[in-house]
Amino acid sequence: MKQRVVLICTPEMGNLVPLVQFAHHLINRDRRFSATILIMTISERPIVNAYIKSRDTSDTNDINFVYLPTVDPPPPDQCKSTLGYLSLFIEKHKPHVRNELVKLMEETESDSDDSDRVAGLFIDMFCTSMIDVADKLGVPCYLYFASPASFLGFMLHYSEVENRLANEFVESDTKFFVPKDSSIEFTVPSFLNPLPHFVLPSTVLKRKRDGHFWYFTHAERYRRTKGIVVNTFRELEPYAIGSISQNGMPPIYPVGPVLDLTGPAQWHPDRVRHENIMKWLDDQPPSSVVFLCFGSMGSLGASQLREIATGLERVGFRFLWSIRKPSTGKIYLPGEYTNLEEILPEGFINRTAGIGLVCGWVPQVTILSHPAIGGFVSHCGWNSVLESLWYGVPIATWPLYAEQQMNAFELVKELGLAVEIRLDFREEENYLVLAEEIERALRRLMDGDDEVRKKVKEMKQKLSDGCDGEWVIV
Repeated sequence: MKQRVVLICTPEMGNLVPLVQFAHHLINRDRRFSATILIMTISERPIVNAYIKSRDTSDTNDINFVYLPTVDPPPPDQCKSTLGYLSLFIEKHKPHVRNELVKLMEETESDSDDSDRVAGLFIDMFCTSMIDVADKLGVPCYLYFASPASFLGFMLHYSEVENRLANEFVESDTKFFVPKDSSIEFTVPSFLNPLPHFVLPSTVLKRKRDGHFWYFTHAERYRRTKGIVVNTFRELEPYAIGSISQNGMPPIYPVGPVLDLTGPAQWHPDRVRHENIMKWLDDQPPSSVVFLCFGSMGSLGASQLREIATGLERVGFRFLWSIRKPSTGKIYLPGEYTNLEEILPEGFINRTAGIGLVCGWVPQVTILSHPAIGGFVSHCGWNSVLESLWYGVPIATWPLYAEQQMNAFELVKELGLAVEIRLDFREEENYLVLAEEIERALRRLMDGDDEVRKKVKEMKQKLSDGCDGEWVIV
């Protein structure tokens, strides 16, 4: 009899892609396993839906996608943050997840020769409300953590962090709370160095919103799982992994890097434009192009884009720059600009036509694999970090949201694998990274910091030599 694992995650590309890839790795590693991935549908997510459709039609019979019934969005007065909205939206799916698990368990009880025993439920970091469903049905529940071990350690230590935030921070003129003493730092066991307060996720510093409550709620539930699977590897995070593998904790399994190296090149609806981008890269010298991309959810305002443009002109490097249009709403989704010339400095596109290409959404992993790419200005989402290390492309850090500030801190201060543009990002109206800073960082990234480039190449070699995760057999 086969063993079926059921998986569910936050319905965003950064969460869904590594979960699907994990399911692939699991069933390819041990053919006794099959997988059912439960999908929470959001109509405003055309890229997510296109990705799911492509995988649903191309995968083997060992992976099955099940679309859960749609649910009404949470009432606006019940959530004050994006994380709160997502957490409540996910929680509303509990009855549907229970029904699917019961259905699968009943199929097993039918004693059919082709039925699969439900061996476990895998959730992601914000689907912890499903632990209740698994417990009531007697199904082992595991956490699939798609962020680094360092951030997992922060979450497991969050109650201590929360106590200090409540007692040592005060309201400022902005929407954030600030420390009473500017020298306050946080000692988190999964980091070698104390964390300055400004690299904490901005959500936890918005004390009048509910994001910090949801961080605390999810973190406390992690301890109820049977094991925690982390998309990292010991060669990259030996200290962080060692710090959280202790008595009283669920077992920790670093199984990374779990990557989708094919990327959207085979399923994205705008593949023709992407092919043109790759043709442009084919004409560039090796390691000559700096690639600027801020992920599937990242965007910057017009004033910041003009500073970037000025910095790029000053430094004179070849560049490929992905620009997304900011959006608003509880479920945040950047869009595409219809006329880039209206938001960039006058004449910029014409003046840089010989060395640069400005575009919208791009197949990031495919671009990182191209030999013309010599550096990567990144928001430091963990998938992006792993992809960049896989291809040996050094990063300049520009975090925007979530745990990206802590990822940037780890890369620059702990591991020496990145060049710093910024380690923090402030959601303030007049906050800008100036052209001078961008120019200086790009010179370090492309020409100046040989030590970072050397360490990145060494990490790439470790991956090439066959880094293999420590897999959990449920």
